[in-house]
Amino acid sequence: MMDSFLKEQRSKCMSKIRSKNTSPELLVRKVLSSQGIRYRLHKKELPGKPDIVISKTKTAILVNGCFWHQHRNCKRATRPKTNKNYWLSKLDGNVKRQKEAVSQLKLVGWQPLIIWECEAKNSKILSSKLRRALDEKSCV
Repeated sequence: MMDSFLKEQRSKCMSKIRSKNTSPELLVRKVLSSQGIRYRLHKKELPGKPDIVISKTKTAILVNGCFWHQHRNCKRATRPKTNKNYWLSKLDGNVKRQKEAVSQLKLVGWQPLIIWECEAKNSKILSSKLRRALDEKSCV
């Protein structure tokens, strides 16, 4: 299947994609705030620069896009059919870096929590997952 955009249009679309303050990340932050949980953003000193950090419980929340981090069994985790070499390398590299960051976070005593884009879009699933993870550590 060919790309439905011209090269210039595709470039413009891709330039709009950001790594901070994404819609799923904002949804997670909104739920945390509504539960009275205090957090910090993008702590550079930690492996993988987690999106959200709850220092009190040493929880590092990584908000992942299903496409960019290839969420297994998710309809959003498609593999592009054009420019395959570039995309396979890019996406596989993202997954590998994420696994390394999670391992390193555990090594330095932090508990990583991965929230997927598809989970963040469902407020019930998101609230439940955050509550379960943070109640175990008595964050509130």
